[in-house]
Amino acid sequence: MTTPMARPDAALWRLGGVLIMGAVLSILDATIVTVGIDSIARDLGSPLPTVQWVASAYLLAASAAIPLSGWLTDRFGGRAVWLAAVAIFTAGTLLCGFAWSAPALIVFRVLHGLGGGLMQPVGQAVFAQEAGPALGRMIGVITLPATVAPVLGPMLGGALVADFGWRWMFFGIVPLGVATFVSARRLLPASPPEGNRTPLDVRGILLLSPGLAAFVYGLAEGVAVVGITGAVLLVAYGVHASRTPSAVLDLKLFRAKAFTVASASTFLLGASLYSSMLLLPLYYQQVEQASALTAGLLLAPQALGSAAVMLAGGRLLARFGPRRMMLAGIVLSLLGTVAFTQLGSAPGGVLLTLSLLVRGAGLGAATTPGMTTLYGSLERSRIPRAASAFNVINRIGGSLGTALLAAILHSALTSSAAPAAFGVAFTWALALSALTLIPAAFFPTRSPR
Repeated sequence: MTTPMARPDAALWRLGGVLIMGAVLSILDATIVTVGIDSIARDLGSPLPTVQWVASAYLLAASAAIPLSGWLTDRFGGRAVWLAAVAIFTAGTLLCGFAWSAPALIVFRVLHGLGGGLMQPVGQAVFAQEAGPALGRMIGVITLPATVAPVLGPMLGGALVADFGWRWMFFGIVPLGVATFVSARRLLPASPPEGNRTPLDVRGILLLSPGLAAFVYGLAEGVAVVGITGAVLLVAYGVHASRTPSAVLDLKLFRAKAFTVASASTFLLGASLYSSMLLLPLYYQQVEQASALTAGLLLAPQALGSAAVMLAGGRLLARFGPRRMMLAGIVLSLLGTVAFTQLGSAPGGVLLTLSLLVRGAGLGAATTPGMTTLYGSLERSRIPRAASAFNVINRIGGSLGTALLAAILHSALTSSAAPAAFGVAFTWALALSALTLIPAAFFPTRSPR
C-alpha cells in the first residue's frame, strides 16, 4: 500500500476548516427547512403535501448524487469537483430564496441537493488523501459536522423564520456558501485526476442512484411501494456490479477485511445510534411542548459531548487503538440511552441532560476509529470510491433504522401514553445499538496508519 507524504499540521487544519464549512452547509440545509414548512405553505399558497416535497427534493437529489462522487473525483480531481459542488449548492440556495411558487422552490431544492450530496463524500476523500499518516490524529475535524449540524439546523431555522421569514433560511446561508467557495479556491490543494479514464458506468448509475433515492425516500416517508422499488434496484445494481469491472460503486472494496468491518459498523451505527436522533427532537417538541429552538438547545449537550471527544479523537485513538475506542464509544452511547427508555416514569431533566452528554461522547468515540479504519486501510487512489461507498452505506443504514423506529413509535402511540411510547421506541433503539458491538469486536487493535 502506498501512502502520501503527510502535509504540515497547520495546512491540514486550514484544509479541514474549509471542508468542515462545506459539510456543515450540506447538513444544515438538509435539516433547516423542517421548521419552515408551514410558513412556506402559507406564503406560497400551496397545500402542505406539495410543500413537503421541499424537504424531500433535497433528500432525493443528495442521495442520487452520492454514488457519482467517486467517479467524478477520479475523473476531474477532488478540488475541481468540490468547488463545483459548492458553487451549485450556493446557486441553488440563492434561487430557493427567490422562489415564486412551490414547484419552483422544489426544482431549486433539487439543484441544491445535487451540490450538497457531492460535498460530503468528496470532502472526506480530499481530506483523507491529504492527511495521509496524520488521518487518525485529525479525523475528528472532518467528521464533527455530522454530529453538530443536525442540532444547529432546526435552531437556526427556527430563529430565522421567527425573525425574518422563511426566505432567510436560504438567504442567510448564501454568504457562508460564497465564503466557503472563496476560501476553498485559495486553500484546497491542486489535485489532478488519478489518470483513471474509465468510462462512466451508465447502467450502474441508472440502477444505483434512483435505487438509493427511492429506497431512502420510501423509508423516510413510509411509502412502501417506493421503498420496495428502490430495494429491487439496489439488488439489481449488486448483480450488475459483480459482473462489471468498472462499476460506479466498487464492490471489490469489500474484499479488504478492515474496510468490510468498518462498513458494517457504519451501517449499524447509521441504523441504530444516529437514526434515534429522530426520536429526541420529537420527544421534546411533542411531549415537552418545546419550540424548535428550545428543542435544539436541549439537544446541545449531545453535540457538545461529541465535539469534545472528536477533537481529542486522534490522541485517544493513538493511545487505545481502534477496537478499544470503538467498543468504549458504543458502551457510552448505550449508557446514555438507558434513561430515555424510562420516559414513561418521567426521569428528571438533569438526568436526561447528563445522559445526552454521555451519549454524545460515545457517538464521538465510535466515529473516529470507524472513519480511520475505513480510509486508512486503502491506497490513496481508492479513497474517492471508498468515500462514495461509505456515504451510501451510512445513508441506507440510517434510513432503515429511522423507518423502523418511526414505525415502532407509531405503533406504541396507539396503545400507550406519549412518554411511555417514546420509552418503548428508545428501548428498541438501545437493542439496535447493542448490535454494533459485533463488528466493533473485529476492529483492528492498532490503527492501519
